[in-house]
Amino acid sequence: MVTMIRTLCRHLGESLKSLKRNAWLSIASISAVTITLIGVGIFLSVMLNVTKLAKDVESTVDVSVFVEIGTSKKELSKLETELKNLDDVKTVTFSGKDEQYDRLVTTMGDSWNLFTREDNPLHDVFIVSPKTPELSKKIQEEISDFDNVFKADYGGLSSDKIMMISRGVQKWGLIASVILLVVAIFLISNTVRTSIRMRKPEIQIMRLVGAKNSFIRWPFFFEGTWIGILGSIIPMILMSVIYPKVYVLLNSELFNAGYTLLAPNSLILKINLGMLALGIVIGSIGSIFSMGRFLRI
Repeated sequence: MVTMIRTLCRHLGESLKSLKRNAWLSIASISAVTITLIGVGIFLSVMLNVTKLAKDVESTVDVSVFVEIGTSKKELSKLETELKNLDDVKTVTFSGKDEQYDRLVTTMGDSWNLFTREDNPLHDVFIVSPKTPELSKKIQEEISDFDNVFKADYGGLSSDKIMMISRGVQKWGLIASVILLVVAIFLISNTVRTSIRMRKPEIQIMRLVGAKNSFIRWPFFFEGTWIGILGSIIPMILMSVIYPKVYVLLNSELFNAGYTLLAPNSLILKINLGMLALGIVIGSIGSIFSMGRFLRI
């Protein structure tokens, strides 16, 4: 057991020495992994949130009627009456912009205190519930032509737009991620190949004294793994710092429509662990590819 630990420590030490010997190549490889994982992190966070929003919106059967800013109380009362008189409407609930402002301040904290009640940018909203879910679209189309209505929205309408965005992000994000992955693996392979060439005399001596193949290979494998781990540090830090800020910024916009993004705590942990694992996999693949071509044992 002690021998195994000593051997492992030796392999780890040799792999770190190789990174120092090929400093510029190592930095280039780490940078490639970093850029790749930043792209993957953005891609995953966007995809997961877009998918959640699409599901949330699709399950919404109520029609949200946003009232034009500046509409008088008399006009609000008239609009409410018109909405309640629609044959297919079950209930109509009013949510004033001041009420929504208070909810936002409670939910978002100090970030929303930039606004006051006087310059509140939110709209008054009527929540219209149809008698059956199938009537949502019909009601939305009718209400859109009413006076003093800024817009009328329901789940199915927004869901189509969100899913269209989701498909575009998925397609181009996947293409970009694959390209970056190939570049990162290529650079890591070159770094490990250079290490193999620099240590060729040492490898030959180890062969002559009967060193096992695994003993010779492990340091090069760990070298690629180190590159993957080091390349994942900056993306994980950026995700931990930037996503909460984006969450606060965008969630305030979505809150008015009754939707929210994925909470930072759970999402950041999952994506960071995924990026770390992917970094290790990228580094390992680069090492294995290079050893297979240039380390003939």
